[in-house]
Amino acid sequence: MDFRLTDDQVALRDGIRSYCDDQLPPEKLGALAAAGGFDRALWNGVAEMGVFGLRRAESEGGIGLGMADAVLVFSELARRLVSGPLVWTHLAAGLVLGAASGDAIVGGLDLAGALGEPHLVEHFTKLDTLLVLHADRVEQLDPRALKSEPIATPLDPLTPLHHVRDLPAGERLGGADLVARLRLEGAALTAALSLGIAEMAQELATAYAKQREQFGRAIAGFQSIKHMLADMFVRQEMARAAVWSAGATMDQAGVGDPSRAVASAKVVAGDAAMKNARACIQIHGGMGYTWEMAPHYYLKRAWVLSTCFGTSEEHEEALAALIAR
Repeated sequence: MDFRLTDDQVALRDGIRSYCDDQLPPEKLGALAAAGGFDRALWNGVAEMGVFGLRRAESEGGIGLGMADAVLVFSELARRLVSGPLVWTHLAAGLVLGAASGDAIVGGLDLAGALGEPHLVEHFTKLDTLLVLHADRVEQLDPRALKSEPIATPLDPLTPLHHVRDLPAGERLGGADLVARLRLEGAALTAALSLGIAEMAQELATAYAKQREQFGRAIAGFQSIKHMLADMFVRQEMARAAVWSAGATMDQAGVGDPSRAVASAKVVAGDAAMKNARACIQIHGGMGYTWEMAPHYYLKRAWVLSTCFGTSEEHEEALAALIAR
């Protein structure tokens, strides 16, 4: 399997990165959090770049790309912590009218996995549609018809939460096969987001270590810091290999088991995101723990992603069962 990016993929990646770097530099994260974690102009810009219709056929108004391209795009979105129900809206393209263009903002609840109550919905007040994944069906609900309570202090200040107490029956969109597909694709895209977290945490830590001086020299020259940065780099490279492999495996039937590849990516990338974000805070020292600095946002987003479309424990158990077979 050739993991070298094509010229088109490089252009796609660089275009998304340039847009996100320009629109959401680290110094703007505090303002975004104060605004409720959602920027409609940024969302519209992402939509105009075709992120939500990326895998839809050109005949259906999409771009006609595959999962290998989608994981590249989503890892770039995570590098700058672009917020909103990105994965759910992308998954809803072709299921919910307006999702592919970003005109309809789609959220979701995954009740087919191990996590049950409480039902916590991200960006609830911004949603036009809520998808609910049960073990045997996918339902579509109108969020305006649901009773909810805001969570006063969500873990990630860029990911506001509402507690939805009651879930009435909704419009059925599909059965167990659709549930399985959406969970698999959602896990792959979530792994890509975790990869972006791991990459950016490493870059922030390296940049800070090069400029921060102690005892008359940059701390990047200290052996202990070098070891930490090297470990961060190795983790991000392992995560990249796993995520890219998952995307390619899902696109090319017969090269491997997509379920195994995606589970591996979710575990490896999730671990890399969590550990790199922690190390980033540690390398920043006392400043790393302050609210004004960017590192804490990456750690908190890594925690949020660890609960999406299957926890690490669920995917580890799935891997163990696949290996045993």
